[in-house]
Amino acid sequence: MSEPSPFASSWARIVEHSGEFFQTQAGEWFTYRVEGECVLPSHSDVRIPRADFERVFPMLPLVSPAKIGRYVTGAKWVHAILHDERVREGW
Repeated sequence: MSEPSPFASSWARIVEHSGEFFQTQAGEWFTYRVEGECVLPSHSDVRIPRADFERVFPMLPLVSPAKIGRYVTGAKWVHAILHDERVREGW
């Protein structure tokens, strides 16, 4: 059986840490929940598809959310989640 891809492992950790507090680069605290293949940040109606996380994963690490704004929905949340120690383990 083959090893999961680095992104698949990160996605599993994103799902695992749903409901926990995360912090954006600007210092805003938030939680999120995962519904199917989407991340839904608290205090927002935004639905961030798994594909958006996967699209920017090869670009990591990123200096700021502005670098991915044109590629994803909710760049500040995508950046915060992917750069959090609980999720970035292994990249």
